[in-house]
Amino acid sequence: MAVVGVGVDVVDVDRFAATLSRTPGIAMRLFTPAERGLARPERLAARFAAKEAVAKVLGAPPGLEWHDAEVVLGSGGRPSLRIRGTVAAAAARLDIASWHLSLTHDGGVAIAMVVAES
Repeated sequence: MAVVGVGVDVVDVDRFAATLSRTPGIAMRLFTPAERGLARPERLAARFAAKEAVAKVLGAPPGLEWHDAEVVLGSGGRPSLRIRGTVAAAAARLDIASWHLSLTHDGGVAIAMVVAES
């Protein structure tokens, strides 16, 4: 396996929470129903950062759908990516076979790092 790309994104949690409060419909556009079930803003901010990091790995091609990259948790709580649709198609064009994801939130910021391998 070879690294195809690395994406990192940082989100200010308070600013993100304010955006969600000001524009309630944005959560519907950005997150899957399972992701929206996470009430804490720092968790949503981390997931938004992950979606942004995925887009960076892919070169931010036009037409990516936010719901086509979903952060899911394994049985041990380890985050991973579930991709489909527009994101899966862009990943296939780059021969991406696997994804690695790390999330963190502390001190008012949420950070995601994504590594894609062929």
